[in-house]
Amino acid sequence: MSENNLVVLRGTLVADPRLRELPSGSVLSQFDVTTRDDAGTQSVPVAWFEPPKSGVPAVAGDDVVVIGSVQRRFFRVGGATQSRTEVIAEQVIPARRGRQVDRSLGAVRALLGEG
Repeated sequence: MSENNLVVLRGTLVADPRLRELPSGSVLSQFDVTTRDDAGTQSVPVAWFEPPKSGVPAVAGDDVVVIGSVQRRFFRVGGATQSRTEVIAEQVIPARRGRQVDRSLGAVRALLGEG
């Protein structure tokens, strides 16, 4: 985890995570997290490489905390280059697991030098 590119995101899973096996053999889970605040509703795309064998620990409608970084990736579709900005998850924790969320946020604070 980098202290210069760090995301902590809390929101609701829009739909069940989608799992794909990449040509390299790696497993990728993709899902969207919706956040709501005074500015409105935002949908944030999340990619999680090599999630646990048991799968993403949440389903559609669950509140989750995602810790990771922001990445913009480029790809070609139909001869045109397109890009996508997404959160690359290092951890996905159901928000109901308060102790685990607190421990993970403590590690983030320590990384940032906040103790």
